[in-house]
Amino acid sequence: MSKFADIQIDPAIIERATRGDARAHEILYRAFATPVYSLCLRFTRVPANAEDLVQETFIEVMRSIRQFRGEAAIGSWIRRIAVTKALMFLRSAWTARGQSLGDDWDDLTPGDAASHGISRHPDDALDLDAALTNLPTVSRVVVWLHDVEGFTHKEIAVAMGKTESFSKSQLSRAYQRLRPMLDAGRNDLARQSAAARSF
Repeated sequence: MSKFADIQIDPAIIERATRGDARAHEILYRAFATPVYSLCLRFTRVPANAEDLVQETFIEVMRSIRQFRGEAAIGSWIRRIAVTKALMFLRSAWTARGQSLGDDWDDLTPGDAASHGISRHPDDALDLDAALTNLPTVSRVVVWLHDVEGFTHKEIAVAMGKTESFSKSQLSRAYQRLRPMLDAGRNDLARQSAAARSF
């Protein structure tokens, strides 16, 4: 579940935050701002949009902290708010462009990894982040939510306002797109290793 699960906050700080303590709010912000930014940047790819979403996330955190019941870790709760804010942003962007969630699937055309902008340099070609960057937004978001954040298909469907089968098909298609990109990187690495051994 990315870095959110690794952050431990003293329950007394959370209790103070629910009572409106500004210092406790600041502690929560400082603890979670970086992972929230990282998550939002992965969704939007635009630093300014990610920064705006961090602010929106923490405005919602401070507004809603009184409802936090402690049934899950505070990091999980903040992560869910950040995901919701990022998805709301993406939905509004898709709506503004007159698109639906599935319209950007064909943004990439078939071809080898190089035609998709994946570097032939082994260190870059094996970089999952680089491969994810080349996926359409919806596919990238589904892969990130499912494989990194640990969301179930049902949770993704609810968050995106779609069906579970939509989430499953987006993940399957994303894997189909990622496999050749990552395989190309592995093949390049194997060729370079063989060349180095023969040298």
